[in-house]
Amino acid sequence: MTGLATGQRVAIVGVGFIGAALTRIAAQAGAEVIAISRREGSLDLAWRMGAVRAIPMNDRWAIIEEVRRVIDGRFCEVVIEAVGKQCPLDLASEIVAEDGRLVIVRHHQDGPDQDNMREWNWRGIDVVSAHERDPARYISGLREAVEAAAPLVVHADPLAARGEAMDAVRDTPEGFVKGSMSWP
Repeated sequence: MTGLATGQRVAIVGVGFIGAALTRIAAQAGAEVIAISRREGSLDLAWRMGAVRAIPMNDRWAIIEEVRRVIDGRFCEVVIEAVGKQCPLDLASEIVAEDGRLVIVRHHQDGPDQDNMREWNWRGIDVVSAHERDPARYISGLREAVEAAAPLVVHADPLAARGEAMDAVRDTPEGFVKGSMSWP
């Protein structure tokens, strides 16, 4: 993920599999990462991936004030929305600094978004879609993400245990981040 600089304040809204990998990439680039997520286990994961602050996503206004307090009255130069729903996108929009960058990573599946284009424009926010279409850049980004996600691969089940693996995907036990099926 290009464009991150040492000392930049980056918020990741949503720390699932993708958000965790992005937390690691941003931290390795030297950014000060603030992770915001609903689940306690996701916040613990964000710490392990290099976040300097982890904030529970439970009260929108309290989160906004906490980010403002942590950054001495300002907001983040870069905010990455990695949930794919309207409410976290609204939160992400609120904590981007003037002249900052809002990166939308996840595909929004909860209906048409109600984006505040007027506010984005007024504050000079660059809104970036992370849905890359250039094959070379896509492959480069995918390689970087796979490398960053390597610490997240903690368990592999043989094909014979696919029932138990599917149960884990459905039930998301404590510490579970993401499941994927692959064939030998």
